Amino acid sequence: MTEPQTRPCVLDQNSDIRQVLDLIADKWTALIILGLSRDTKRYSELHREIGGVSQKMLTQTLRSLENSGLIQRKVYPVVPPMVEYSLTPLGKTLVPPLKTLCDWASEHLQEVKANRTKAIDEKMKLDEVAL
Repeated sequence: MTEPQTRPCVLDQNSDIRQVLDLIADKWTALIILGLSRDTKRYSELHREIGGVSQKMLTQTLRSLENSGLIQRKVYPVVPPMVEYSLTPLGKTLVPPLKTLCDWASEHLQEVKANRTKAIDEKMKLDEVAL
């Protein structure tokens, strides 16, 4: 009789699941997946839509997502070259949890901002006392 397989512990640094979490928890991955959730896009469209991402980082992240099977890259044989990116069925499964995270961020934005401001103010007061 075989024992039931246990789920890998995400807290274990040697767990393979950590590699997957590293990929999907990356801020650029989340933004790319959400950007492609609406439709197929060309590289330049993604770069314009995702504010603050460098060309190098966008290229690296797209390559990693493609290698992981979350997006597909289609190259058209035209001059100049045309490349489009879209979500694979696996990539589409990430959209609902990412939208849930975005909803949470939106709901708690003001609270998080207030806490950050409070922490900065308290640190400044401590710094003044130390002087």
